[in-house]
Amino acid sequence: MRKEHLIFVCSVVFTLLFYNESVGLNLSLFGFVLLALMYYFFRKQFIDKSYKILTFTSVLSCFAFAWYGDFVSFVAVFLSILFLQFNINEPKLKLILALPIVFINSVASIVRIFQFSEWLPARKTENFFIKKLIAYFLIPGLFISLFCIIYSFGSDSFSGLFFKYTLDINLPQAISMVVLGFYFSFSFWNFWVPEIIVENNSKLEDDFTDKTSSEQVPTFSLLDLDVNFERKSGEITLLLLNVLLIIFIGMYNYEQFFQETITTTLSAATHERVNAVVFSIIMAVGVVLFYFKGGFNFDVKAKQLKILTKIWILLNGLLILSTIIKNAEYVLNFGLTYKRLGVFAFLILALIGLYFTFLKIYNKKTNAYLFNRMFWCFYGTVLLCSFVNWGAIITNYNISVNRGVEPMFLSELNYNDDARRDFFLKNKLDGQYNEISREEEIEEMQSESFLSKALYYEFISKK
Repeated sequence: MRKEHLIFVCSVVFTLLFYNESVGLNLSLFGFVLLALMYYFFRKQFIDKSYKILTFTSVLSCFAFAWYGDFVSFVAVFLSILFLQFNINEPKLKLILALPIVFINSVASIVRIFQFSEWLPARKTENFFIKKLIAYFLIPGLFISLFCIIYSFGSDSFSGLFFKYTLDINLPQAISMVVLGFYFSFSFWNFWVPEIIVENNSKLEDDFTDKTSSEQVPTFSLLDLDVNFERKSGEITLLLLNVLLIIFIGMYNYEQFFQETITTTLSAATHERVNAVVFSIIMAVGVVLFYFKGGFNFDVKAKQLKILTKIWILLNGLLILSTIIKNAEYVLNFGLTYKRLGVFAFLILALIGLYFTFLKIYNKKTNAYLFNRMFWCFYGTVLLCSFVNWGAIITNYNISVNRGVEPMFLSELNYNDDARRDFFLKNKLDGQYNEISREEEIEEMQSESFLSKALYYEFISKK
């Protein structure tokens, strides 16, 4: 099947699934259709490990959206299927380029659709099948239609056979779905990669070329590489940064674990400290990337610089661990929230980032190596967030430790309805706070048509 056939088939499927429906189970079904088509027509490429991983995550993401139907699972489906399609069509390009290429295509497709010669190949009518289609169906059908119209003017009964029926079709919406489905299908199956991206793909490789490893170019032209000014600048900078970070860690931990904080200001103080750590880690990685680029990774005279950098990474790791401990203490005292889980997620990603930063220096990798690895980590985080019912975890944990069980807070959490109902019933809070609107939302979701449903609500009993 050619690309133009895939575009038209997917356009029809999209229209049938989304016409007169809201986004729900239909998106997961459409995702499965795309996966099935990709596997059937490109199955020879699915032998590679990366294709199997992306296929597996795509299937899980489709199930996650079918169950929850929320924004996070939507992002997971979008990224998974997009990355798989990108990997099939452009296996030599780095996956991190998929997002900018999608953005470029979302704009370019508006024009490229009308460039018919580029995606609709010219066909000769010598094809025997085309001849049969025209001779046996198109021409007879045209004459039959014309004579049916003529005969309908001479007989009301005959006219009633064809023209007394009305179709309940929302024409504007049908046209919108056809246009949207065709636009998406065209962009998906016939995406365009600008030549400049292909030319610069080599800059995103994990390893240096032989030329780069032997070439040392100063960042600033006024620094004379022969007298090692830039190397010495890095040593002085990292030495001072290490001293400064040791002082900061000491004061930071004293304020966190030994200084008394008023309960009413504890939340604000904790968030301020976490924000400081966030910017500190981002800047820390930025400093390492600044000094270890290009041929400087292979500088045999940079032993002291590397030692100071490793100490810098270790100290930042200790800063992250102390913040994790403080956030855990905060959870023990006040319970879980989405934001506190988000802090854990970021801090763990920061630790992973420092680990890859260390490997970048130790194994003499490019800066792109770090970005490529962290891009996969970000994708994995999105998948994890889409698969796990965090609302239920927060609710069950808070109830078990009797922390963070304010009725309004529990009513605002997502997908925790069984635990929330039991808690409200046990504490005689039925019908209070935000529970009524939450139950109305459940009833509304359960009354949706099949293709618009989120399966989670089908397994929640009516109250």
